[in-house]
Amino acid sequence: MHTGERPYTCAVCTKAYSRQSSLIRHQRMHTGERPYTCEVCAKAYSRQSSLITHQRMHSGECPYTCEVCNKAFTDKSTLIRHQRIHSGERRFTCEECTKAFTEKCNLIKHQRIHSGERPYKCELCNKEFSQQSHLIGHQRMHTGERPYTCEVCSKAFRRQSQLIIHQRTHTGECPYTCEVCNKSFNNNSILIKHRRIHSGERPYTCELCTKAFTDKCNLIKHQRMHSGERPYTCEVCTKAFSRQSSLIKHKRTHSGE
Repeated sequence: MHTGERPYTCAVCTKAYSRQSSLIRHQRMHTGERPYTCEVCAKAYSRQSSLITHQRMHSGECPYTCEVCNKAFTDKSTLIRHQRIHSGERRFTCEECTKAFTEKCNLIKHQRIHSGERPYKCELCNKEFSQQSHLIGHQRMHTGERPYTCEVCSKAFRRQSQLIIHQRTHTGECPYTCEVCNKSFNNNSILIKHRRIHSGERPYTCELCTKAFTDKCNLIKHQRMHSGERPYTCEVCTKAFSRQSSLIKHKRTHSGE
């Protein structure tokens, strides 16, 4: 260990180790072997340390505590990442725009903005995503799964972030405030769109007539004027509309509302 000698080499990828036990653990990446199994849920792991950390989810044990805020964690690596919130340390910097991150995984996700890489593909519609979480949320559109349910009104959502935003309609919480007019919003994306009222920014431009819009949904509605697309159809008379609001108004002619 102290000499730097690494006599144990992986036959698959030639990576070398100072200990035979380290080589054995590494080889499980290639073989897929997971010899350590949780007795509660049968989930299996390639390392015993990973199993021990997992078992704390069942036992509720959190042995690693932050000295600043007393928040407790099941494993040391999560505590170290958490402590960067207090220290402000951002070790991982993007070479393209110098934006810095507390975790390497967040830097990797960010770099895909510059590279355009979308490694996660939907098997049903071939749509590609830069983050696995975005793919998982998208796949629920196909399956109809809505695992996140509001405890107040029982409304269900595909994403946890959507549930959190929705819950603010019950609590009245509006944590995002405009620096210009002090108007507050329950959703950061709504604040971003609102700021364009002050800045005059219109980042979404029609390629056919160069008309510009403050948000993408208005551009999509506008483009239907050119394409003639009418995706909203009346179930009673099959009349089609380019906007959902127009369909809602039309339905009232049938209901007499």
